Amino acid sequence: MNLIESILADAAAITTLRRDIHAHPELCFQEQRTADVIAQALTDWGIPIHRGLGTTGVVAIIKNGTSDRAVGLRADIDALPVTEGNTFAHASKHPGKMHACGHDGHTAMLLAAAKHLARHRNFDGTVYLVFQPAEEGGGGAREMIKDGLFEQFPMEAMFGAHNWPGMAAGQFAVKSGPVFASSNEFKITIRGKGAHAALPHNGIDPVPVACQMVQAFQTIVTRNKRPIETAVISVTMIHTGEATNVIPDSCEIQGTVRTFTTETLDMIERRMKVIAEATCAAFETTCEFSFHRNYPPTVNHPAETEFVRGLLGEVVGPQNVFEFEPTMGAEDFSFFLQAKPGCYFLIGNGDGEHREGGHGLGPCMLHNPSYDFNDELIPLGATAWVRLAEKWLNTPRP
Repeated sequence: MNLIESILADAAAITTLRRDIHAHPELCFQEQRTADVIAQALTDWGIPIHRGLGTTGVVAIIKNGTSDRAVGLRADIDALPVTEGNTFAHASKHPGKMHACGHDGHTAMLLAAAKHLARHRNFDGTVYLVFQPAEEGGGGAREMIKDGLFEQFPMEAMFGAHNWPGMAAGQFAVKSGPVFASSNEFKITIRGKGAHAALPHNGIDPVPVACQMVQAFQTIVTRNKRPIETAVISVTMIHTGEATNVIPDSCEIQGTVRTFTTETLDMIERRMKVIAEATCAAFETTCEFSFHRNYPPTVNHPAETEFVRGLLGEVVGPQNVFEFEPTMGAEDFSFFLQAKPGCYFLIGNGDGEHREGGHGLGPCMLHNPSYDFNDELIPLGATAWVRLAEKWLNTPRP
């Protein structure tokens, strides 16, 4: 493993900073203190910054030489609405808020890279370090783009990474094409007619309508799409009724749809609407159907993916760079990849043995109250970022 010595020397200080951020989690678009901490560290290292894109975003600008070439590196900075189960010293001080996805670690790795890049500047061009708010449902990447990220900071490509529990520290995973799914939500309100439960013929019961609808939705996955295409329809909420002896007036169904392609998503939305309305009509009820598209699929670009694969192999050896198994989770880095070429890859977070005494009994998995970022990754992740920026800017583009 070829780690950069100056980053290793700074690892303890960056770990302290990471744990400070972990102890003070902030939710999407509320990351004011987090942004202040990031901005102060960058300023102390003599790095120019720009604040305010996407409400609380921070962009650091590190230039060297005369080239007009530029590359972007991204870390997300927001926390989750989760009550932390850990009791170690750097556990969350804010009940109901927690860095349960490792964004504190992503921020720390990019800050460590920023410090080294500013000191040594072994490249010709500009590195933009994008500290992005509101990945967890807020679409902070989209909002930074809307606020002019790529107009103010033009870059050839954008790269991002996420820690991955269960994959050993010292390993990476990368893949061309779709790697994270689109994230979408639906809500269907079925309108019937309430009645006494002992006299159902006097009403129109929306509950069996909902049951039929939920079952029928699964035929979209099994019979309307090609078997080799991947999609998930999950009904996760059914709300109805107030008493056991009353047939309710209405029933509400909510859930999520995940796909790797927009074409499959278009088909699923269309078929769900047809099934919902036709099922209601068959039972003499009506419905209100809404479908909201949150994040598009995260699709890595082929050339940039192969560039990352080779670069990571130089850092940890090709035998430690694996094929990224796509996940039906979602990631708003997808918005960056729609606007710019780039690649999103994984860095192994280990199996949880790195956690200090006082961690919760749950597994060290993403979005789990017992999760904690593995600080051993800071030098490795920072080294990868530095080497990626240097190689990108020092390699002639076709």
